[in-house]
Amino acid sequence: MDSLLSLRVFAAVAEAKSFVAAADRLGLSAAMTSKHVQNIEADVGARLLNRTSRRVSLTEAGAIYLAAVRPLLEGLDETAERLAQSTIVPRGVLRISLPVWLAEPAFVRVLASYRARYPEVTLDLDLSGRAVNMVEDGYDLALRVSPALDEGLIARRLAEITFRMVAAPQLLDRIGRPGGLADLVGAPFLAYSPISTGGRVRLGLGPNAPEIRMTPVLQSANETVLFQAALEGMGIAIMPDMAAQVHLKDGRLEQLLPEAPAPAVTLSAIYPDRSYLPAKTRSFLDFIAGPEGFGGPLGMT
Repeated sequence: MDSLLSLRVFAAVAEAKSFVAAADRLGLSAAMTSKHVQNIEADVGARLLNRTSRRVSLTEAGAIYLAAVRPLLEGLDETAERLAQSTIVPRGVLRISLPVWLAEPAFVRVLASYRARYPEVTLDLDLSGRAVNMVEDGYDLALRVSPALDEGLIARRLAEITFRMVAAPQLLDRIGRPGGLADLVGAPFLAYSPISTGGRVRLGLGPNAPEIRMTPVLQSANETVLFQAALEGMGIAIMPDMAAQVHLKDGRLEQLLPEAPAPAVTLSAIYPDRSYLPAKTRSFLDFIAGPEGFGGPLGMT
C-alpha cells in the first residue's frame, strides 16, 4: 500500500473528522480510506483515530502524529510547486482563529489588502471566541492575547493592544462623570467573564497597579455583546482601542479617566512549532506584522 497516500488519507480524515468526507475529497471509496488509516495505525503501532457512528476524532497519539506529518505533506506539495515554478505562490485555504474584537473595519481593510496581493489564498476565519485546538481543529494560525501557550506552539509578537474604559453619554448623564478612580466604585460594569470576576478591574500591570471594584450588570465571554451593551448605556466597558476608536470619534462613547493607567496586553500570532511554514501562513504573518498591518495603521489605532 502507498505509504505517502496513506499519510494523506489520514490527514484528510483527521481534518474532515469524517471518513466519508475525506473519501469524497480524495476520490477514494470509504472502504479504501479506512484501509489506508488502518495501514498507518499498524505502522506506528497505535490507534490514531477514535471512531463512533457520529464522528471521528483524534486520539492523543493521533494529534501528535498529525502535528508531525502535516508540515511534511505541505512541504512536499510546495516542493512540487517550486519545481514547477521559479517562485512559490501562496495559495489554498488559510484557517485563522481570531478574537471577536478584531471584527472591525480597520482589520477587514488589512484582510482585503492581503487578499488583493495574494488572490489564490482563501481566508477561513473563526471569530467565535472559543478556545481551539490548533492541531486537531486544523487551524493554521491564531491571533491571541493569552500569555500562556499550549505545548508545541510558538508565538510571534504583533502589537501592544491598549484597552480603554468607556461608557455611553446617556449612562454618564445618569450616574455622573467620574473625576477619579474612587468615583467608579460600585458603578455598573460590563464584565468580560474570562478575565474579570466580581467586578474587579486592575488598571495597568504589576502588583502595584490600582484596582477598583464595580458592580457587574452583564457578564459575557462575547466581546460583541459587551460592546453593544455599552453603546446602549447598560454599563461601563473596557474595550481595545481598535474597537473603541470609531465610537469615541462619533460621540456614541466617551473615554473615562483618560489620565488613569490603561491596561495593555500583547497580541501575538500563534502557530504550530515547525521548521517549515506553508507559504500561505508565512505570507499572512509577514503581511499583518508589516507596515500594512500592525506595523502600520493597525498599530496606530
